Amino acid sequence: MCDVPPGVVTGDNLLKLLKHAKDNGYAIPAFNCTSSSSCNAVLEAAKKNNSPVMIQASNGGGAFFAGKSCKDPNAAAAGSVAMALHVRAVAPYYGVPVVLHSDHCAKKLLPWFDKMLEADEEYFAQYGEPLFSSHMLDLSEEPDEENIEICVKYFQRMKPMKIWLEMEIGITGGEEDGVNNEDVDPEKLYTTPEQVYSVYTALSKIGEMFSIAAAFGNVHGVYKPGNVTLQPERLGKHQAYAKEQLKCESDLPIFLVMHGGSGSTDEEIATAVKNGVIKMNIDTDT
Repeated sequence: MCDVPPGVVTGDNLLKLLKHAKDNGYAIPAFNCTSSSSCNAVLEAAKKNNSPVMIQASNGGGAFFAGKSCKDPNAAAAGSVAMALHVRAVAPYYGVPVVLHSDHCAKKLLPWFDKMLEADEEYFAQYGEPLFSSHMLDLSEEPDEENIEICVKYFQRMKPMKIWLEMEIGITGGEEDGVNNEDVDPEKLYTTPEQVYSVYTALSKIGEMFSIAAAFGNVHGVYKPGNVTLQPERLGKHQAYAKEQLKCESDLPIFLVMHGGSGSTDEEIATAVKNGVIKMNIDTDT
């Protein structure tokens, strides 16, 4: 396992951990949690397997953590922050690196994202590191230009705290956190190398602490193997295109992540990881 301290990792230690994953051919599992009990269960499993792990707060999960009877518009943010504080309090006792992450944030959920960043800034002012390790923006419903523009704006705000940014370009099928792509044209489920590289070009001008969720046929939901047409070899084409454009030595210049893994075969997962996937969301029957 990567030589980083146990407990929540941020900044340089997070970058070290994710580089270790990419260089050594493994992806860190990421679990959406909705309660202190589910957080503890994930931490226990990580300890038993001596594995780094990611704990994610979604908008819906944060709202549930705050209490279903709480209808305040800021409840999801309050619950997400409470979850993060709980994990920070107990994670060191499990002896493994833990990444605190927030999951899909569509444009309509940006107020939730803003509140979490405010909590990061307050925590950073007091402790010299952010509350969360990383956040995800999922603006895949928006035109690519707007998607990238908003990501750049937030990444600039996150950089001083060394918060990792995960973004999505292209469409993941199915439905999650209010983003419904159940009836989308199947051809739109595959991101192009040019799209991925346009993200890399824009964000790399700010820093290296970012990853891209590129669609390769992924679908949120519960599906048996064979019912989803995944093409993880496309991720290799993204890497090859970026390497050619950058004229670099690395065969894997981009950090990639995998969403919508339901129905994946072992071979498809292995191919995705071989092509630079360093994080895989674990949900439903993945």
